[in-house]
This record gives sequence, C-alpha cells and structure tokens, in this order.
Amino acid sequence: MKLLSFLLLFVAQLSAQSSYNLHSPDGNIDVRIRVSDRVRYDVALRGNLLLQDATMLLTADGKTLGAQPQVTSTKPSTHDEAIAPVVRLKFAKLRDNYNELRLNFDGNYAIVFRAYDHGVAYRFETSLPQLEVTINGEEALFNFPSDYKVFYPAEDSFYSHNERFYTPVLMHEISPHANASLPAVVSAGDNVKIALAESDITDYPGLWLSGTYGQALAATFPKYPLKVQQTSDRDVKVVEAADYIAKTKGTRTFPWRVIGIAVNDGDLLTNPIVYLLQRPTELTDTSWIHPGKVAWDWWNANNLYGVDFKAGINTPTYKHYIDFASKYGVPYIILDEGWYKLGNVLEPVPDLNIPELVAYGKEKNVGIILWVTWKSLEDQLIPALDQYQKWGIKGIKDDFMQRDDQIMVNYLERVLRESAKRHLLVDFHGIQRSSMMTRTWPNLVSTEGVRGNEWNKWSADITPTHTVTLPFTRMFLGPMDFTPGAMRNASKRNFAAAFEQPMSQGTRCRQLAMYVIYESPLQMLSDSPSNYLREPDAMEFLSAVPTTWDDTRAPVAKIGEYVVVARRSGNDWYLGAMTDWTSRDLAIDLSFLPPGQFILTSWEDGPNADRAASDYKKMTTTVDNKTKLTLKLAAGGGYAARLSPR
Repeated sequence: MKLLSFLLLFVAQLSAQSSYNLHSPDGNIDVRIRVSDRVRYDVALRGNLLLQDATMLLTADGKTLGAQPQVTSTKPSTHDEAIAPVVRLKFAKLRDNYNELRLNFDGNYAIVFRAYDHGVAYRFETSLPQLEVTINGEEALFNFPSDYKVFYPAEDSFYSHNERFYTPVLMHEISPHANASLPAVVSAGDNVKIALAESDITDYPGLWLSGTYGQALAATFPKYPLKVQQTSDRDVKVVEAADYIAKTKGTRTFPWRVIGIAVNDGDLLTNPIVYLLQRPTELTDTSWIHPGKVAWDWWNANNLYGVDFKAGINTPTYKHYIDFASKYGVPYIILDEGWYKLGNVLEPVPDLNIPELVAYGKEKNVGIILWVTWKSLEDQLIPALDQYQKWGIKGIKDDFMQRDDQIMVNYLERVLRESAKRHLLVDFHGIQRSSMMTRTWPNLVSTEGVRGNEWNKWSADITPTHTVTLPFTRMFLGPMDFTPGAMRNASKRNFAAAFEQPMSQGTRCRQLAMYVIYESPLQMLSDSPSNYLREPDAMEFLSAVPTTWDDTRAPVAKIGEYVVVARRSGNDWYLGAMTDWTSRDLAIDLSFLPPGQFILTSWEDGPNADRAASDYKKMTTTVDNKTKLTLKLAAGGGYAARLSPR
C-alpha cells in the first residue's frame, strides 16, 4: 500500500511538472526551464552545461512567488532591433536581438526569461492588487555543475565604495557570510567565462552575492534602512534596518538577473547585455550631452609649478587648468574637494569666483564640473542644481554614497532626473550600482565603484595584475572612472605611495593604453597640468584619444594577465595593450582595418622601461589590414597607438 501511494504521488508530480526551452538567436545558448515545486532552470552553451538547477523566488507581503507555481499561460516572443546609444561606450550601433519566454503564474505574477547571443537574463513581474507591497526577500541561486574558479570581489560589509580586488578563488571556498559586489566572473572551462550581474535597477536595492561552501553563488540584498547615523559631511551609515529589503509598487517589473556568457576572455569586453537590458531613456532631448576628457585637480593635489601664483583652491589655479584644457582641446575641468564651504554646496570658499571661472572657461570652450558629497547635495538638491544651472556649470561629480539599499538607489535616480532637467552631466563616485543605469540616464557619463588610480596616493594596491583584471570584471557592468593619466611612473621596486605627488605602478605607455582599454565617456586626466606640459609626446596622444567609440575589438586577452583592445572613432582606430608584471611579446594582426593604408603612430615601452618606467619610444610607420604586429611590453608595460587613414 505504501509503495502504491508513493507511485501515485510520483506520477502526480510528473504530470504537474512542465518544461520549456528557450534558445539564443544564434542557437548556441539553451535555457531549459522546469516548473514543479518551484521554477528551476539550466543554461547550456553548445550543449555544455554552464548553470544547473538554478532557482529563484520573490517574497512579497509574506507570500512567496515561485513556490508551488501554477502556470496559467505562456508567451514566447522574438525581438530584433538596431539601437544607437546616446553615449557610445563600445559601439555606435547595437543589435538588440533576443528570444523571450514569459511564464504567467496563478497569483498575479510572471517570470520572464530572455536569451541573447551574449547571455541569459530573467526577472519577476507583478500585477498585485495592492498599491504598495513589502518585499521580504528575493532568492536567486546560481548553481554550477562544477567547483569553478571565480573572480570574486569580496566586501567587508554593505557599507562600501565597492572598490574591491577581483580575487580568483574556488567556489567551495566562499562562505555564506562572504558577500561580494558585482560582477562575479566564473571560469567555466574551455575558456568560457560567466559574469553574474544585474540590470534595469530602479526602486529596489542592489544585488550582492554570497557563497554557499558549495558549487553555487546566492543573491543577497541590503535591508531597508530605518535609521541612519551621520558622522561627517559624507559618511552616513545605516544603524537600524528592517527585516525586509524594499517597499514598492504592487504592479511593476523587477531588476534583471543577468548571466553574461563569453566564449573567450576578450568577449567580456565587448559583451553589451547589461546595457541592452536597461530601460530605454525617456529623455527626448539629449543634444546637450557631450562626453569628453576632463582635467582633474584632486589626484595631483594641485601641484602646479612654473606659475606666477600660489597654487591652491583659488581662481588663478583653475584659470590655469582652463588654459591647459583649452590648449589641448580638453572640454572640461573639475573643481573637486574644497571648492565649497563644508556642508554647504551653494557657497564657494572665498578665494573662488565661480561665475568668473565659468565666463573664462566659456571664452576658451572649457566647461566646469563641480564635485559634491552626496549628503550635502541631498540636503540642498533643488536649490543647488538650480544654482549650478544659473552659473552655467556643465555637470556634477557626486561622491561618497557607499550604499545601494532602496533609499540610495532612489536617490541616484532622483539626482539623474533633476540633473537632466537642468542639462547637467553626472559622474557618480563612491558607488558601483549606477554603472548599470547609463542607457536609461545617458547624462550619467561615468561612474566609479572601482579601486582606481587614487589608491596610488596611499597604497601599493594598484598593481599591473589588478589593472589588467578590471577590463574583464568591473568594466563588464558599464563605464568605469578609473582616472588614468599618471606621468610619474615606477617599476615594481621603485614605487612608493605619495599622497601629494603620486605615481603609478607600471610604465608610461601603460597609462596611455588605459585611455583605449578603459571605458569612461568622461575620462580624467589625473596628473598636474605642469607635468603634462613637460610631456608633449604624451599629450599628442592624450589630446587626440576619444572617450566614446564606434567599434570595439579585443583580439588578444587573458583575464589578469594581458589584454589588447582596438577601438574605432570615425575613421581612426586606436590600440591599447597592457600586461601584468610579466614582460610579453603579443602578436596581433590588423585585419579589422578597412582596405587602404594607415599611418600608425605608436607609443611603446622603451628598452629600459623595466627599470625607468617612464621610458618610451614614439614610432611612426605605414600599415594595412594585412599587417601583423608584435607588441613588445615590458614588465608592467603597455602600448598605445593611433591609426589614421593615409
């Protein structure tokens, strides 16, 4: 009798289970979805399993959506559209091509799966009768078929600038208490990489990851803040949190959970899935959004020399920055920390005349961007943005958020919305989450959340290994304000942290290469104008290199070891290459060039760059699309080149 009951139960479970298949447009990626006690799915690439028995749940007002689900209807669809990004990170045009399967469930919710040639994504959608619901939690379990190595940006807490190392560890070594920001990049064998991320985040906390001591990574989220404590103009910590993660509308779409797939390491640099999954912008006029390079004061501590005034936070200093920017066609300068009286972003310090600087910059075609701490800006948001618009400021650099709970995510969108109304560009620092908002808000021209060049001022963390890992990890999410451009360069044994006269690890040509490899439509020139004026060869490259791109290739790449990137702007191509502390000869061909001859002007590591890291040689030659190059990179070295039609 017990056996009969068991068989009847087994047959009933089988009959209740439904299976669905979804394929990428090119047929290489399969998503196998099973609906039984919950929704489970596998992801396969060319028949090889990448994810196995992954699951998801969403709990709203105590009811778990996805548990014991009952499918009421399904809707498959296909989408194929060419889009032109307002701000071109990788390409002038993107193909938004995917197959979609919508599973509608009893209980007024749906789970939507999409399969691109670049990966897979899913999200919940709800049409609950309540105007507002409490989201108690969300489960997303990314289960893998093997104990893969993962480049894991482990964090100390949810209170973070998200400036982490992407350290390779085996998955089973990661504790359930070891949270990480995004993305986690998994090495799945046969050179395949899987990047776990999210997209289209609004009115919801950011996705973080944690370990399981097994072959899975799990989603985790910062709780909804109930009480915060402000300890300075910039530090506002959550000291009491709710037992839920969000309060939100009952009818809405939730953020996409993204599984980016790269057949080889270089494909991580060209994969556009995070951008494609974002909501299209609602801005109708974007003609005022102009990316470009910006001369930056803070990293070099205003260390000017050869001038006839005392350098500091004063009007003559920033007029000098404007003169420098104008000389080299740099469209912006930033006034960073110290330009306003502490806590009041409306009142400049006495030695600064903002209207005079704006007028001086306008004469020289140089705009001004103002740095602010987020809390001081929030306290005066509308009056401040109105004043900046009245002054003629071009943008803001908003800093020190250090959180991505629901309240902070909503703050980011509020700043972007109000800034757009006043034609102000935005560069968010002190947070990573905003990098996944750039399609929706194209006035968001860059964002930090990266352990960048600033760390050279106080640590030895910014090694060639770290900087050749970032293009495959952090940059997968979106623009990355690393702030390159150091003209004081050091070998491994000669580097020393120096706050007011910082240097970089690796060669001069490595710093130049970053302008091609690292994506940031608002790209900093971090060093002192006085140092740049001594380096006309470097400025020949830095004045010409664009910050947005019509085409991108990554022909030679291995995460954490070396990378070569080719990008096109108009008819010109640019090359950038970097290696870790291992000197290398990297062979590439120029088959991506169109027919015809090109003048290749290159900046290459000099013969003594392994010891004198500023050593370089500038070369000029003629090439075409049949040319093969060997790039000779010193330890910690780099290579930069411009290719112009002859």
